[in-house]
Amino acid sequence: MVHDRITTDPKIMFGKPVIRGTRITVELILRKIAAGMTEQEITAHHPHLTADDIRAAAAFAAEHLASEEIVLASGSTW
Repeated sequence: MVHDRITTDPKIMFGKPVIRGTRITVELILRKIAAGMTEQEITAHHPHLTADDIRAAAAFAAEHLASEEIVLASGSTW
């Protein structure tokens, strides 16, 4: 899946994934969601974000986690 709204650049936020054209990290958006903020509350605090930006951040994180390698206790991978 391509995430046109997400970018990484070592010169912006130390290379963390951010919403394109901003310094707002995917991590920050996920932390706000985890804290119970609604999409409307997040966009109220960051008016230049859209609902699509928030969904793209969540999708990016989910895809990243889905592609992680699982290491079993025996040391083999799955």
